[in-house]
Amino acid sequence: MAGGKVIIKVLLKRKELQGGKMIKTSLVLLVSMVLLVIAPAGFTVHAVEQRSTGIEDQTGMEVTVYNSNIGLVKDRRQIKLQKGIQELKFMDVAAQIIPTSVSIKPLSNTDSFTILEQNYEYDLLSPRKLLDKYVGKELKLITRNPYTDKEEIVTATLLSNNEGTPVYKIGSEITFNHPGRVIFPEVPESLISKPTLLWLLDSKTSSSQKIEALYLTNGINWRADYILVLNDKDTSSNVSGWVTIDNKSGATYNNAALKLVAGDINRVKEDRRMEMDAGMAPMAKAALQFKEETFFEYHIYTLDRKATVKQNQTKQISLLNASNVPVKKQFIYQGRDYYYRNYYGEPFQNEKVGVFIEIANKSEHNLGMPLPKGILRMYKHDPDGSLQFIGENSIQHTPKDEKIKVKIGDAFDVVAARKQMHWEKVAKNINEVAYEISLRNHKKEDITVKVIEHLFGDWKVLESSNSYKKEDSTTVSFDVPVKKDGETKLVYKVRIKY
Repeated sequence: MAGGKVIIKVLLKRKELQGGKMIKTSLVLLVSMVLLVIAPAGFTVHAVEQRSTGIEDQTGMEVTVYNSNIGLVKDRRQIKLQKGIQELKFMDVAAQIIPTSVSIKPLSNTDSFTILEQNYEYDLLSPRKLLDKYVGKELKLITRNPYTDKEEIVTATLLSNNEGTPVYKIGSEITFNHPGRVIFPEVPESLISKPTLLWLLDSKTSSSQKIEALYLTNGINWRADYILVLNDKDTSSNVSGWVTIDNKSGATYNNAALKLVAGDINRVKEDRRMEMDAGMAPMAKAALQFKEETFFEYHIYTLDRKATVKQNQTKQISLLNASNVPVKKQFIYQGRDYYYRNYYGEPFQNEKVGVFIEIANKSEHNLGMPLPKGILRMYKHDPDGSLQFIGENSIQHTPKDEKIKVKIGDAFDVVAARKQMHWEKVAKNINEVAYEISLRNHKKEDITVKVIEHLFGDWKVLESSNSYKKEDSTTVSFDVPVKKDGETKLVYKVRIKY
């Protein structure tokens, strides 16, 4: 106390010279200083009690995965709280957790505690961070003497760890790239072994109670993968769907109630799409496991059992199975709008004709479930009866009663050639253009090729060897039958005003 009294006298004397207003401010500061001086002798400082909960306290887990690389986690646990203010360390959470999305609530008694403060600890333990924390401190280096085969220990001071290369002072000498093992006396308090949520709670009771922590995490994604097996005549197919879940969120979700949401949800930051190729071969049929329901402007698929989704795991679960789904195969030759802007003296030879598959997502076609976006892979049996891969493409979210139309490749035995038969600039802004399109079919059966031409401006078909259909303001199509081992020529003329 003597030291405290001397300080008071000296400071009061200094402040008296500065006016009455300053004396009042100084007294406030001095009272604080006196309390700091006498506190160790007259007061007991109580540290806030800290409690921890890990995966061993978990009583329930629910995970909702969105197809935009985000998941909603509901983690339920049984914990023991004491009455009063305390810290709760909530461990075993996702490493890619979005801290600002976290909330916690009591389930047994909704008013049992109040949250005063919330923190997310993510300064994780690693060799690099251990060295960073020990800069300027002593540690031990252990090396094995090659002559005696014994370990030798030296004490060193870590001077720096810039760019991951530690620099040591051993005695009066400086060295780096030391070959020995580093021994740390202890783990710094600021480093933790795994991501942890930390709450400061004020509990009204001393009891065991159930709580639920809810948070969003990045790094978990899902999509649908579909397998379509065509029949010999390409008129019917068997379709199976699989849910592919990719978990890189930094946590394992044990025995979780699993839900999947399909739809394009809006996010503030750009979402990171899952880039993976499951590369699935056709799988055996399985019973339907997901219950599909409308949810807001999306669709939600609930798994009828619990499932464990491990960290760094790709999990696949059967979504649907459908047999005898009608298929429409189309051969399509696409043109370009720039064909009508200029004169072309040379023909376009050996152009590709695309092969497309179309199916209708209807209940009468043994489908009808809203289909989430994903990859559709197609297979067919070869002449030996072995199943072969014939192509793949992505599909978008497809509601019931809508059609799926995808390109699976280009036809090998169907070839197109284009030749400009007429090009005339009738007026400053009017062109008249005529084309001959030769379609050659080297297959063993007759086919029909849909020729789709993309025009511009105000256009009109003046002449055509085949019937045509105006699809929209910039598209005209022609259905051209082509006999097996035969050739058909489509000739038409258009006027374009621009």
